Amino acid sequence: MDRMIFVNLPVSDLDVSRRFYVGLGFAVNELFTDDQGVCIVVSDAVCLILLPSERFAEFAPSTVADPRRITQVLNALSADSRAEVDALVARALTHGGTEYRDAMEDGPGYARAVTDPDGHAWEFLYYDLAAVR
Repeated sequence: MDRMIFVNLPVSDLDVSRRFYVGLGFAVNELFTDDQGVCIVVSDAVCLILLPSERFAEFAPSTVADPRRITQVLNALSADSRAEVDALVARALTHGGTEYRDAMEDGPGYARAVTDPDGHAWEFLYYDLAAVR
């Protein structure tokens, strides 16, 4: 069985968050979308479930972190090239994202990071595997 990952994110405004992730080029699975959540399809194996903060809290027995103040996780998403990393960052900034930190280069690796409108950190990275073979 191929496993999937569903990343649940608390958001303050479903419409703003939906526009941000669609602006990155991701699709919405309308079958799993309603006024209580939006399913963003990142790939065949990765989906984001955007939930209003109050709804998200119903699933979390502990305090829900405010991603604008505390970094709990850095989500990393691979890209096919340095150009795609830069394009994803440009689209993120156009659709309400904020640059999280400066670009990082480590040998054949290149990464940049942004936050979505709610402060969730996303790193886009390219790793040139041909350079290490």
